[in-house]
Amino acid sequence: MKRILITGGAGFVGSHLCERLLNEGNDVICLDNYFTGNKENVVHLLNNPFFELVRHDITEPYYAEVDEIYNMACPASPVHYQYNPIKTIKTSVMGAINTLGLAKRVKAKILQASTSEVYGDPAVHPQPESYWGNVNPIGIRSCYDEGKRCAETLFMDYHSQNDVAIKIIRIFNTYGPRMNPNDGRVVSNFIMQALKGEDITIFGDGTQTRSFQYVDDLVEGTIRMMNADPKFLGPVNLGNPNEFTMLELAEAVIRLTNSKSKPIFMPLPQDDPKQRQPDINLAKEKLSGWKPEIELEEGLTKTIKYFETKL
Repeated sequence: MKRILITGGAGFVGSHLCERLLNEGNDVICLDNYFTGNKENVVHLLNNPFFELVRHDITEPYYAEVDEIYNMACPASPVHYQYNPIKTIKTSVMGAINTLGLAKRVKAKILQASTSEVYGDPAVHPQPESYWGNVNPIGIRSCYDEGKRCAETLFMDYHSQNDVAIKIIRIFNTYGPRMNPNDGRVVSNFIMQALKGEDITIFGDGTQTRSFQYVDDLVEGTIRMMNADPKFLGPVNLGNPNEFTMLELAEAVIRLTNSKSKPIFMPLPQDDPKQRQPDINLAKEKLSGWKPEIELEEGLTKTIKYFETKL
């Protein structure tokens, strides 16, 4: 049995990771300050004697004897990370320093949940890990983009200077049950608007693209990365390479919800990427052939059922 710390463990992705690692027979400490995380996401785990829930802000040091650390803590939707941009960048940077310091002290292996946003508005398509990105360092999204880029730097420096065992994943657009209905992300926005019969808001002309990964596929890839060859540090892209326009996504949501909603178009926000698609060849090679298994329609159907309970 491994003792595992998950920061941001009551969040959307973190809660699924807690559940999976508990089911595999591990002792799990879930750390969250509940800024975007929610106790409801993990309440069903509280009766498990090997699950521990701790309210803590990762910008402050945390001390525990653990074998592995998954650093998942950070607001991930524009609505939330732009609400308090200084807090966002502190969560990424100070959170990385504090978790890396813990990993160094107790000789734990540590994984950083980075993001496809490190690629910015990409000039290369699809995006391989070797691409350095096209990021505006002073824009409204930079608190998140640059915070995650700095966290990757810290992870590599702690590894090279202090021999900390690290892993870095870059998460592309992910959706599924336990998303916050009001998080401002495109899948949750479209589903909630369709279920309420409201117009579906598309920013831009609807031709910009995203690649949507179901949360179970991300959790599988994340755990495989933690358990991969110690010499393979990453970063590695985890995402679904099937690319959809915003208009195609809206049409799929309207059809699957039997909604009478209609798309309406609004101006594109500053620095919003026009294209986003992962190159996952490295993940396939290094993570025992990992690839997404759940396609968009199946994943949307499961997600819609969850959101129906939130109306």
